[in-house]
Amino acid sequence: MHDRRKITRWSINHPAKIKFEGAEVFIDAQLLDINFKGLQIAFKPKLIKDLVVKFKLVLSDELALEAEAWIAWHRNVNSHNIYGLYFTKIRDSDKEQIYKFVFKHSPHQIHRQWWKGLPEKKKGGEGMEDRRIFERFAVSFPVKLLDTSSGQEREVSTCDVSAKGVGVLMNKQLTPGTPLEVWLKIPDHGEPLYTRGTVAWSKTEKANICRAGIELEKADLMGLSRVLRVV
Repeated sequence: MHDRRKITRWSINHPAKIKFEGAEVFIDAQLLDINFKGLQIAFKPKLIKDLVVKFKLVLSDELALEAEAWIAWHRNVNSHNIYGLYFTKIRDSDKEQIYKFVFKHSPHQIHRQWWKGLPEKKKGGEGMEDRRIFERFAVSFPVKLLDTSSGQEREVSTCDVSAKGVGVLMNKQLTPGTPLEVWLKIPDHGEPLYTRGTVAWSKTEKANICRAGIELEKADLMGLSRVLRVV
């Protein structure tokens, strides 16, 4: 996991209301922490893990934002369900609202954790400290590639995986722009993960070892959740 980098997380522990798309009423909640990548929140109703949901979050008259997020993890504490939500869509204006709210209600966190660059304390659970949606996770899995333009198949291996791309190692370069079908053999006893993508770049690392980046057609959050379970 040498490529993991921490991101600032602001502990808020502030009452909130949240309403998911399709619901008629807001749910009382407690926002535990938040940053520009996601949030940790507690409330009584139980949600299904690994879904992507749209919601409106209200903290006060000055902070009401709408976003889309992936329900990445869940745990139950004292009859309350705690969730880790990772933003898949959020407006820059809402990020600015988050910053202003934290700066107003907990300015010491901005100064201590951001501007001074001090490391955060690591908290328990499956928290948000490292797991960015588009973060690369250093993993080595077998991969089968099919060049859809030529019909040529290749067996390679991953060097890193994210929700939006796959890094692969092989003995011969791939041509940038090549459309691919991809089967990732994740060692979780499930079927190979199928996806599609395009070779974004390719280069020679050293003799007989080449590296390439495959950009996926769309962010595969379900696939990333399978990877997270085995890393």
